Amino acid sequence: MDNPLLDFSGLPRFSAIRAEHIGPAMGRLLAEARTAMRSAETAPATWQDFVRPLEDASERLSRAWGQVEHLHAVLDSPPLRDAYNASLPKVTQVWTELGQNQRLYEKYRELKAAPEYARLAPARKKLVENALRDFRLGGAELPAELKPRYAAIQEELALLSAKFSENVLDATNAYSILIEDEKRLMGIPADDLQAARTAAEKDGKQGWKFNLQMPSYFPVMQYADDRALRETLYRESATRASEFGKAERDNTPLIERILKLRKEDAALLGYANYAEVSLVPKMAQTPRQVSDFLRDLAARARPFAERDLAELRSFAKDELGIETLESWDLAYASEKLRAKRYAFSDNEVKQYFPETQVLPGMFQLVQNLYQITIAESKAETWSEDVRFFDMRNAGGELIGRFYLDLYARDTKRGGAWMDGAISRRRHETGIQVPVAYLNCNFSGPVGGKPALFTHDDVITLFHEFGHGLHHLLTRVEDLGVAGINGVEWDAVELPSQFMENFCWEWEVLKHLARHADTGASLPRALYDKMVAAKNFQSGLATLRQIEFALFDMRLHSDFEPGRAVLELLDEVRREVAVMAPPAWNRFPNSFSHIFAGGYAAGYYSYKWAEVLSADAYSAFEEVRNAKGILDEGTGRRFRDEILAVGGSRPAADSFRAFRGREPRVDALLRHSGMIPA
Repeated sequence: MDNPLLDFSGLPRFSAIRAEHIGPAMGRLLAEARTAMRSAETAPATWQDFVRPLEDASERLSRAWGQVEHLHAVLDSPPLRDAYNASLPKVTQVWTELGQNQRLYEKYRELKAAPEYARLAPARKKLVENALRDFRLGGAELPAELKPRYAAIQEELALLSAKFSENVLDATNAYSILIEDEKRLMGIPADDLQAARTAAEKDGKQGWKFNLQMPSYFPVMQYADDRALRETLYRESATRASEFGKAERDNTPLIERILKLRKEDAALLGYANYAEVSLVPKMAQTPRQVSDFLRDLAARARPFAERDLAELRSFAKDELGIETLESWDLAYASEKLRAKRYAFSDNEVKQYFPETQVLPGMFQLVQNLYQITIAESKAETWSEDVRFFDMRNAGGELIGRFYLDLYARDTKRGGAWMDGAISRRRHETGIQVPVAYLNCNFSGPVGGKPALFTHDDVITLFHEFGHGLHHLLTRVEDLGVAGINGVEWDAVELPSQFMENFCWEWEVLKHLARHADTGASLPRALYDKMVAAKNFQSGLATLRQIEFALFDMRLHSDFEPGRAVLELLDEVRREVAVMAPPAWNRFPNSFSHIFAGGYAAGYYSYKWAEVLSADAYSAFEEVRNAKGILDEGTGRRFRDEILAVGGSRPAADSFRAFRGREPRVDALLRHSGMIPA
């Protein structure tokens, strides 16, 4: 208990964790995991004697290492980074040893062939099937002479992915610009200028400081009249972690090495390419199926995107004096066009979404839908900005807990994400309550006012909370398939994207939005304008996502290492995009989703799952007139058939159980304005 990473009696002890705890804790837990593996090799092939002890040791290691990974993502520091990177190869090695263990693989096969298997609950049968699949993907069937090479690949890939992410963070933090001439800041909203002035004052400087973190970067791109300033920040952001910066932060050689190793990994396992490996545990069956899906969606979206771009170019030329629309003009011109066409701005809307109103409103929504309660609680955290909440069912029983870390920091990686801290599981003493981390990168409170969220921020928050609900509202009691565990990667976005839809409902927003200064409700007229503008430039947005997804799929299916990655990206853009960025744009060098996250040959999942989520939400739309969008009966069915079952059955079965049929693309096209409502 002297080492907080070895204390599993309750919540993580974040205030006590230090970098020097990581090495000793991992050393002990890795030894325990190896001992458990050796014991399992000779244990009877039953759930209680074989699976359960192995699961116990794996969970202890996962929970402790999960805390280290989390701190590395949200509170990075040189000592923590060094300790993390020192232990990462050792942790990777143990997981690889487990995945390659032929005797354990045979034990699972023996368990599946035994009479006990027929008596197992469906969740446990699914867990056994997943384990057998993962052993095959982990190299358990490889000849003994090839296993060391496979293990070396996994270890190197883990280190390369960590380094990729660190380079993006370091390159992001390396740049800032101090503006002392207030005339250069014309157009930028007062709230964002106040945040920039506060940032400069923290450095002991006069003026306004801007950096590449989204809460600072995007208001410049969206509102600054100074085109040269927009171009400067765009160039710095678009060339992060590339050859245009410090050599030690250049991700180009890492990308080449990652792709080469992934191709070798696939070949060792007997697959033609890494995309085939990636798709084994997903809903989609083949790279061709995914590519066809993306190209079909691109064909549907292209006419809308071409119209969007033509309108924007014409407006920029006629109204803004921008003869040639460039990448650093897109957000600015789009905001000006939207403001003219729909008579409102993002900044006007932002005043109605203070954090103090948005959070209670979001909580009330899910409380009404799922008959739960959410209340703030206390726990040790990694930052004074982090809050902690308890979730209880209608009977008052604690069913889940979550940390909420909303604001950007220079020690925190960009983006928004949910991670599981503890998963639901039944022990001899009762149920282990699941715990989640919910992370965003919003602007924090400024000048004594609460944090103000853009409507896009609200959508992001709802998205991550949807992931959190998937993790927390599970009723499955076996670790490997509880919550998001074991859910197919291209279905895991269903609950998160589903939640986004409520951000457009008057029935929700009229309770969720209040003006930060006056307390006035969101005017219905402003809401109507927001809805009218909902699909503004949706064609461009859709093609942009398809561009990323098709690039990712082709990169891992028909791309030969040694060829320039940017050549492939240009080829994809010529096929699906309607506007290309400058030749010096180095988007792949910060594409952390596929090089430092879990989305390699899986970025298509966002669009794939959006088909599922839009169709699922249409079930609520179908009862809207009779019962309102927050119909408890439909909410109960969504919880029971989607959220509660987690990964205990195939996602396709869960969808059919909720909708009573196969998914259809119509709802997504309708929600995106590509077919009539």
